[in-house]
Amino acid sequence: MRRPGGARLDRREHRAFVLWAADCAEHVLQAFERQCPHDARPRRALEVARAWAHGEVALADARAAAFAAHAAARAVDHPAARAAARAAGHAAAAAHVADHAGHAATYALTAAGDAVDTPGRVIAREREWQSRSRAAHLLPVESPA
Repeated sequence: MRRPGGARLDRREHRAFVLWAADCAEHVLQAFERQCPHDARPRRALEVARAWAHGEVALADARAAAFAAHAAARAVDHPAARAAARAAGHAAAAAHVADHAGHAATYALTAAGDAVDTPGRVIAREREWQSRSRAAHLLPVESPA
């Protein structure tokens, strides 16, 4: 993720994007937890992502949590559940590479859309929620979501 013109994110912005990515993923995590109530890997990835953003865990912990959430995604057949777990994995991976925050948001949109029969409005509402929940100082940053 970069600012318009290609400027890199500073540390504060990077951490804010990780927190936003975790919020986006958590907003749809119930799609996974309904299908796999005993698999805590995606939820744990969000906890670790937030802990990294607050300086409480090492980057290696965030990467391991991201890999675990992606393994949970591969283990489930339900499309919305899979997308929700991937959103959580990308939120944790954003600690390593901020661009993953945008992927977390995109997978969250996919999870929201896959959870219903008429996805258009749901995806639009989820995208609006994501935009509103992003910190004001991050709005000028380019992201895929």
